[in-house]
Amino acid sequence: MKLLFLGDIIGKPGRDVLGELLPPFRLERKIDLVVANAENVAGGSGITTAQYKELLTHEIDVITLGDHAYKQKEIFPILEKDPRIVRPANFPPAAPGRGWTVFETSSGTRAAVIVLLGRTFMRPVDCPFLAADRILAEIAEAEPKIRVIFVDVHAEATSDKQLLGRYLDGRVSAVLGTHTHVATADETIFPGGTAFQCDVGMCGPFNSIIGRRVDRVLETVITFRPTMYDVARGESGHATAVERIDLRE
Repeated sequence: MKLLFLGDIIGKPGRDVLGELLPPFRLERKIDLVVANAENVAGGSGITTAQYKELLTHEIDVITLGDHAYKQKEIFPILEKDPRIVRPANFPPAAPGRGWTVFETSSGTRAAVIVLLGRTFMRPVDCPFLAADRILAEIAEAEPKIRVIFVDVHAEATSDKQLLGRYLDGRVSAVLGTHTHVATADETIFPGGTAFQCDVGMCGPFNSIIGRRVDRVLETVITFRPTMYDVARGESGHATAVERIDLRE
């Protein structure tokens, strides 16, 4: 089974590029399941009903959210009824939406998708480790034949993500991180067989500060004058290449 996970989709630029590139890429790579974090599609904060429906037309199967899950209140009814979108599972039990879901691919394989929020430099939430244990027990009871389990760990600290990845090693298929919008160079498969990466990056403009306009962010940081952190547009020039070399024995 081939699973494609897309990091935080940022505003209209992220939605537009997915609409253009994802369908042919999915066909070319014969991808069975596409999961995408979409908590930043509404101008960089939250997701609206229309944007949710738009993303489904781009051949995204399951949408995950993070700490901005509730920035657009109109999404609440969809969170409650539609199994194709999930919010962090370690939110309080009364929080709108579900923390995990099961999706059946065209080949008949059933896969579970979970979202967990980190606790370092993030809003107060329940323990992600205990939440993971609880959900895996629920999945085992409800869907005992499921073998493919994917976890989106939406966290600020790399240590939070690494610890959760190690904790779940051998118990889930993959633990892949989101939230920082910057891809990390630590993609690996742990000894127990779980694929891991601290952060897969974002679907958004490179000429930006994690997807936002550089000039607006700089102005606020330098002067303390508040500005709107609008989603960036366009790309930069100058450099012709950059390469990361990773030699392992």
